Amino acid sequence: MGQQITFNLPDLGEGLTEGEVAAWLVEPGGEVKLNQPFVEVETAKALVEVPSPYDGTLAEHHASAGDTVDVGAPLATFEVEGAEPEQRGEDKRTPNLVGYGAKESAPKRRRRRRENGEATAAERPPAPPEPVTPPPIPAPVEAPVTPAAPAAPTLAKPPVRKLAKDLGVDLSRVTPTGPHGTVSRADVEAASRAQAAPEARPRRAAAPSGGEERIPIKGVRKLTAQNMVASAFTAPHVTVFLTCDVTGMMEAVAELKGRREFAEVKVSPLLLVAKAVLLACRRHPMINASWDEAAGEIVVKGDVNLGIAAATPRGLVVPNIKAAQDLSLVELAEAMAELVRTARDGKTQPADMAGGTFSITNVGVFGVDTGTPILPPGESAILVFGAVRPQPWVHGGELAVRQVTTLGLSFDHRLVDGELGARFLADVGAFLEDPGTALLAWT
Repeated sequence: MGQQITFNLPDLGEGLTEGEVAAWLVEPGGEVKLNQPFVEVETAKALVEVPSPYDGTLAEHHASAGDTVDVGAPLATFEVEGAEPEQRGEDKRTPNLVGYGAKESAPKRRRRRRENGEATAAERPPAPPEPVTPPPIPAPVEAPVTPAAPAAPTLAKPPVRKLAKDLGVDLSRVTPTGPHGTVSRADVEAASRAQAAPEARPRRAAAPSGGEERIPIKGVRKLTAQNMVASAFTAPHVTVFLTCDVTGMMEAVAELKGRREFAEVKVSPLLLVAKAVLLACRRHPMINASWDEAAGEIVVKGDVNLGIAAATPRGLVVPNIKAAQDLSLVELAEAMAELVRTARDGKTQPADMAGGTFSITNVGVFGVDTGTPILPPGESAILVFGAVRPQPWVHGGELAVRQVTTLGLSFDHRLVDGELGARFLADVGAFLEDPGTALLAWT
């Protein structure tokens, strides 16, 4: 019998103090390899796959799915054969949590190559060989009994596991049809429909008129509420609006879509809005700042860590693109696409949502004209991009149908004066009206 070691929930980053067990990926008795994900933990900021710190067997769960576990509290017990973890080059409590599976984006890799030359991949030291133990010789018995093998873990991607949790579907009871025996989204949806069928499950009585549903406040919703209350009652918000003709922007989007270098990335109006914001931040550095109450200082940031608000099944998240001002238009498009894809898959990591300096929220995708967004904590301004609609507009002295949108800028009036906010918004609007001319003049 190997040595049993209790693994405590590690610090998942950014000051998080607890996490909810979303799903166990390995059941008690199941074998695990070093850095193999064995549990999904949902924090206030992300759904995280926690990798195993050992080679061995997962002996015991110390929490069930849906339970909240404090950082530093027991999460699981492993049974490890052979040397102590520290002798194997591994820490007792902290596995390889770098990035929680997040991959470095292509723009970041290219920037690093430009700065340092062609980078070489870090070599992982080879794992020590497993000790070979001769199989024991069984004693003869009249009626040998074969112990039941532990059930194989259900194979499913994290978004599918999240869907199953939301729909109340037990993945172990779902027949997989995906490649290599994985459970697909369609499998979960079919199982959910089967559960809801009258012959599969008795229909619950409908709630009486005026009934209510109570939803626990936790995870992303809880953190968002705390942040919005803190921001709304700390920073004095002011919002200014600008309605502008963005026909030039829409024409530029259509032209970029036809260019070879943009063939593999998504080109949308939001891409040019982001570029306009980055160029306007260069013209008005004070907009990319924060208010440090304790130090009595205004901190003007050198990098624009551009946040993009994304609606996900877990709630609103605002991951940001680090040092977005250094990216080319193609690299910016790649970074935005990766950011949105990761957010929708529930894979946004805590580090991706930390350190934002300026944010954009696109309410136009919902057909909304504009809004008055609340600042993310620590940021001085947020731009709202409304729907683009054909409208009558005076162009060249004549009435014409043009593509029109309304922009809004909410800012912290402690450090951004009305004049600065207005000039910044006007520059963003001027870029969108004529992106080609603005790019030549501003860069």
